[in-house]
Amino acid sequence: MRLLRSGDAAVLAEFDSLREVLACFRGLDAARPHGIVDLVPAARTLLVRFDPMVTTADAVRRWVDSTAPVPPDPGEDRQRVVGVRYDGPDLVEVGELTGLGVDGVVEAHTSGIWTVAFGGFAPGFAYLAGSDERLHVPRRGSPRTAVPAGAVGLAGEFSGVYPRRSPGGWQLIGTTTEVLWQPDRTPPALLRPGMTVRFEAV
Repeated sequence: MRLLRSGDAAVLAEFDSLREVLACFRGLDAARPHGIVDLVPAARTLLVRFDPMVTTADAVRRWVDSTAPVPPDPGEDRQRVVGVRYDGPDLVEVGELTGLGVDGVVEAHTSGIWTVAFGGFAPGFAYLAGSDERLHVPRRGSPRTAVPAGAVGLAGEFSGVYPRRSPGGWQLIGTTTEVLWQPDRTPPALLRPGMTVRFEAV
């Protein structure tokens, strides 16, 4: 882990892998001291935002450096079940790319536990990391100009659900009726870093 200053109110921790990011995030999230404003994980970094009126960058560095990483706990109560209709326009192609066929893709996508690694791209969009490397597929060579809200896709090592209609280049394998982003909900995002997700065919 490498710790860097990021402006006057944040420290950036850099890691070699997403697994290390998530382990550190779980450890820090379990015991936030007063003055920590937010923890923002990404693919290889974790941004720790703090209130400079309450604590200092040096104190935050010491806290991050001394906090033990926490391994994943599949039994934790933060799991969310997301129902999916596997009717995506790229499902057949993904079956061919992976060699699993349509039924195999559905089975692999629904049998694993996915971890909400980080958010990005659009409000409510969560990058979900899984453990089944058979589902690792490239983005589409030609992105779509419009992907409907609720579309479930695969790209690289991640799965994700589009929270609203937008352009996108992920391989679309299904759809869900879950509302991923609702501004008047607390919190607005349905899926948040550290949660786990299980997809269920409907």
